[in-house]
Amino acid sequence: MALPPVAVLGGGNLGSAILTGLADAGATDLRATTRTAASAARFAGGPVRAVALEADPAANRRAVEGAGIVISGVKPVGTADLLREIGPVLAPEAVVVSLAVGTPLAPLEAVLPAGAPLVRAMPNTPVRVRRGVTGLARGRAVTDAGFAAVTAAFDLLGEVVVLDDDRIDRISTISGSGPAYVYLLLERFADAAVELGFDRGDAERTVAATFSGALALLDASGESPEALRRAVTSPNGTTAAAVAVFEEDGALGELIAAALRGALRRADELAGR
Repeated sequence: MALPPVAVLGGGNLGSAILTGLADAGATDLRATTRTAASAARFAGGPVRAVALEADPAANRRAVEGAGIVISGVKPVGTADLLREIGPVLAPEAVVVSLAVGTPLAPLEAVLPAGAPLVRAMPNTPVRVRRGVTGLARGRAVTDAGFAAVTAAFDLLGEVVVLDDDRIDRISTISGSGPAYVYLLLERFADAAVELGFDRGDAERTVAATFSGALALLDASGESPEALRRAVTSPNGTTAAAVAVFEEDGALGELIAAALRGALRRADELAGR
């Protein structure tokens, strides 16, 4: 389906990634607001019309005029104030999308005009290259057509998972924060490779290519991660020795579970739960 005009209010890392991915997918009516002129300048020469709030304090209200999808990309603490600001000028068919972690639908719906449709979205930064994962939670006033438009927009950016509002923060601990976990693993594997005698550049290239190739094989083969791991792990071989260290007393699984629990606790704190 053809996308309506999309406005992203708050062109930070995630907002910028969404805009870049949509532009790459061929979207033509893209608007953005940023805090500073320097941030707005990042979009110069492309299909995104960006305006800095320091240059035009009414930029948010201007950006949403006639927009069909309005994405709030500001920090959670500022989301309600932003929605109060733009509410009076939203187009009748506009769907507001909140990216605020730990901020449920109900309190945000309460600050919008009565009946204004609201969706929560938890995307991750690979939406920039259209390989992201986005969780969506549908608000009470969202029509089928409105939700289809939002889903279509994020479908252009990768995988979409539809969840209830009370489960949306759970996907943020996995896919939303997940790229950071992957990059941390890459860092630590590269550190270990340096200890084995590789220079830093060779270590980082080797590790990154290994992870990238393994994921490409997973995607192409249709096999499970377990099946592919077993295919590499010859009994009593070098891989088996390394896997045994990772899996000793369930250490790796428990470490990952504890990390996700920590992320979810923080989301609950942000939500005041």
